[in-house]
Amino acid sequence: MGRPEQSHLFFQELLGRYWERGRPRPQTLASALGLALALVSLAYSQGATDASLNAVRISDRADRSANGKFAPTITAAEHMRRAGIYLTNRAFVPAREHWQAVLDNYPNDPNVPAALYGMARSYYVERRYEDARQTYERLAQTYPQTKEGREASNFAASSLLRMGRGAEAAARYAEYLEKYPNGERIDTAHLNIIDGYRESGHPQDAIIWINRTRERFAGNVVETNAIFARLRLDIALADYPHAIQTADELLQKPLPKDSNTNIDEVLYLKAHSLDRAGRTQEAVRTYLMIPDNVSSYYGGLATSRLAAINDSLARQKAADRSQTVQVALNNAAADYPAPYRFQIVSEAKKRGLDPRLVLAIMKQESAFKPNAKSPSAARGLLQLTIDAAQKYAKRAGINQVTDDSLYQPATNIAVGSEYLSELSRMFAGLPEAIAASYNGGEDNVARWLGRSNQNDEGVFAAEVGFTESKNYVFKVMAYYRAYRQLYDSNLKRR
Repeated sequence: MGRPEQSHLFFQELLGRYWERGRPRPQTLASALGLALALVSLAYSQGATDASLNAVRISDRADRSANGKFAPTITAAEHMRRAGIYLTNRAFVPAREHWQAVLDNYPNDPNVPAALYGMARSYYVERRYEDARQTYERLAQTYPQTKEGREASNFAASSLLRMGRGAEAAARYAEYLEKYPNGERIDTAHLNIIDGYRESGHPQDAIIWINRTRERFAGNVVETNAIFARLRLDIALADYPHAIQTADELLQKPLPKDSNTNIDEVLYLKAHSLDRAGRTQEAVRTYLMIPDNVSSYYGGLATSRLAAINDSLARQKAADRSQTVQVALNNAAADYPAPYRFQIVSEAKKRGLDPRLVLAIMKQESAFKPNAKSPSAARGLLQLTIDAAQKYAKRAGINQVTDDSLYQPATNIAVGSEYLSELSRMFAGLPEAIAASYNGGEDNVARWLGRSNQNDEGVFAAEVGFTESKNYVFKVMAYYRAYRQLYDSNLKRR
């Protein structure tokens, strides 16, 4: 359940701030070294070892006075170090306690902007978006010339977007662009303004910003992403003639590797638009241009669409494609094991889940390694974070869950299945949405579903806004297809 925008990257950004300023003053150097120590601690064993977490907990207990306050001898840099370890392990409350200690005890220390940023970031990761917005705004107003201040201005807008306040978010991003015309995030700010207007029901304003973005970033990946935004908007508006035209524009130029789309996706969206426009034979030819194989998400969808078209040739092509993939999967069956079969089937079926989807997510999350731990402190087979596990443990019949117990397969599968069942209820059982929300957050998936405005899983997948989450969906769905073909619903080999 690892998330994009992982918290350890924030500390890398903070340390870079000091080096950008040239040779630092002595106290700034000390602060930078404190952050460097935090980075070393975070980097060790994927940035978040259980040993480091336990160590700071022990230190905190030793450094508290009778009234529960921290000893005044703890330096600002040490507070920052401990807060960093807590944040990386998603222990938000003690992290904020250390940042607050910096604000209270060292109001003139160079770490103050970083402490405020850390507090805001912790609220943001915890999805307390209004608290995050308020803290980001405070930072942006108080320290506007620092990198943290610039970042805070951007993330104040992002917090509004996450709360479903798209028009307000767009206006706040525009303020960021006006204040920092050469800021670090001007590219994503332009694209997020487009999303904000789309999500608030202002498509014409979105088109204006698509055109501005194309002009501002002509010839690079941001322009490509803006054109792709127009394609998705055309489809949401059911403007299929313009969608076909936009898809053709994308297909006439090489797609940069770091764009938020690929050729198969664009071809699928074009074929979908042709089909909806009643141009069936052109749709068939376009679907056939998407190769199908064991790892191809859009190839599999194209095969399914061909099989559903009332055309004998299209159906025969679909049957041929399906047979080829089936043979390849049979030959690669060893790559799709079904460990922990009893626990997965038991926990999934009592919640109305397909055990094969649970297995597909588990394969992607941990490769079936019960002791796996991610840099963002997700643990165990289904890579649960402690905050999510504590939310769902009692519903799963587990009275208490700890960091260590998440490495136990039975606990992890039970809690993870409970979480997946809630996502399934939330998104009407749509596997793509379940997978996307498991990686990118259910609040984001609700936004992406809302703006897709189509009853088509491939159109929804194209709306997934994080490249990491989109690739996650592609992999999980490819695994799910394989498991459905290789195993029955009791995870017995066909």
